[in-house]
Amino acid sequence: MLTLDIFGFRALWSPVYFLVMAALLVAYYLVVYKYYDRFKDGVPATRKQAVYFTSAIIVLYIIKGSPVDLMAHITFYMHMIQMAVLYLVVPPLLIFGLPDWLWRSFLSLPIVDPLFRFFTKPLIALIMFNGIFSIYHIPLIFDFVKTDMWLHAGYTSVLFILAMFMWWPLVNKLEEYQTLSGVKKMGYIFADGVLITPACALIIFADTPMYATFSDPNAWGEALKLCVPPTMLSSLDLSGPETFSSISLLHDQQLGGVIMKVIQEIVYGIFLGYAFFQWFRNEEDHQAEQDAINLASAPQPVK
Repeated sequence: MLTLDIFGFRALWSPVYFLVMAALLVAYYLVVYKYYDRFKDGVPATRKQAVYFTSAIIVLYIIKGSPVDLMAHITFYMHMIQMAVLYLVVPPLLIFGLPDWLWRSFLSLPIVDPLFRFFTKPLIALIMFNGIFSIYHIPLIFDFVKTDMWLHAGYTSVLFILAMFMWWPLVNKLEEYQTLSGVKKMGYIFADGVLITPACALIIFADTPMYATFSDPNAWGEALKLCVPPTMLSSLDLSGPETFSSISLLHDQQLGGVIMKVIQEIVYGIFLGYAFFQWFRNEEDHQAEQDAINLASAPQPVK
């Protein structure tokens, strides 16, 4: 069994992508700690916000710039791990990591605000993300997208933006963009889990390998060109993904579907608990305020 070292440093660690991520991180720290006063209501980012954003960038590099990305083009289960982290973990970290004043500065742009308000409407956000995610995993579309660099970059970028829209109603802190109450947030999470299930079930219960880019050596080789320089790839004698994995193609596919569903359940479970306790705390605060009003308005005993 071969190791990934045969592909070389560039394919394994994506130095250009590393520089892009590093530049984003430097720009973030400059804006939120040095130039924040140039924005309306700008204040330095909190430590928690900086941790969230830094974590998002680190995770982005790990899943898109490290050997994980290469493995995601070799085995289907790693592809699904990459998809789950990219669309279910990174977006909420980014939303939490950007200060409110920076979000407001971005959303105040004339074109951005109406588009953002439309695509973050809960029903639209749910249908768009889960619909485009499910369409992507139709074998004909998946194999077509996976073998074209620009189409793959465009489709996955659009899917990432839709994932940001999908997460926004749940985790954003801006009062003027609050569209869901505590109970509705729990229903939203439940609906999100239901809508993504058919795509996972199709993959888990298929009795044959569905994707040529993971089962056909020629299509698989074309897909590898997205992360391995063609000159490097042409010098290697590879027969298919079984060269790097002892898992059968069918089991690899089924494992990918299971992993996607498990990660989704864990992430949504965490945010379901978050929404529940947020709702419970708000209800307690509301009840305390009501009790205080009732006490203040109650007739005082005559001495």
